[in-house]
Amino acid sequence: MKDICLQKLEQKAREKLLKSRYSRQELYLGKQKSQLLQNKTVAIIGVGGLGSPVVEMLARIGIKLILIDKDKIELSNLPRQVLFDEKDVNQYKSLTAAKKLKQINSKLKISAHTLKINPKNISLLKKADLVLDCTDNLETRFIINQFCHQHKIPWIYASAIRNEGYVMPILPHGPCLSCFLKSGNKETCQNVGVINTITMGIAALQVNLAVKILTQQKIEPILYYLNLENMELKRIKVNKNQNCKVCN
Repeated sequence: MKDICLQKLEQKAREKLLKSRYSRQELYLGKQKSQLLQNKTVAIIGVGGLGSPVVEMLARIGIKLILIDKDKIELSNLPRQVLFDEKDVNQYKSLTAAKKLKQINSKLKISAHTLKINPKNISLLKKADLVLDCTDNLETRFIINQFCHQHKIPWIYASAIRNEGYVMPILPHGPCLSCFLKSGNKETCQNVGVINTITMGIAALQVNLAVKILTQQKIEPILYYLNLENMELKRIKVNKNQNCKVCN
């Protein structure tokens, strides 16, 4: 009799769990890790081809967000920037994204800023537990790299062009971005193009790494390279540069 009552209580508890917003991720991650995610704040710099799917995934997980992007939505953005549609053209990306994400998750805590990160305003990132680079600008990435190393904030570098891209978690103890990236390729999405499958793929890798960092799982500072032309995913070991001016 006691066993039957216990089974009924367990069944009711399971049914209640399955009805909650985060039930499926709680079943996978565990309730403690899922709740931990909802107490974390992530700053996303760039709400474009990478940032648009990234912020949507993070919002659905329930993570607090800081959105930073100075640009307005253009018609040519729509094939990749999946959070936006035609009526959003000429609106600010960060403000429009915040509005749409609140419709997805009304309890989401989110702030949006229409600015370009620079040394004078980057202190905004101090509020974040993790920073995600979704920019297309190497200068901005080096500013993020310097600031995050100085304040011991983990961040995740990401880039995508044509049908290939890179992702790497940059941890406070290094190696940092400056250890392996010295100067930028002059190719951009504007002059050589990009397909939305690679931006979605890189965004998924970036968010997956973010979840691991925020739930305090052990990760390595590996540079991941994804090439959809060859259906290839490479793990590239990056060593700390002893002559690096940032992390040494």
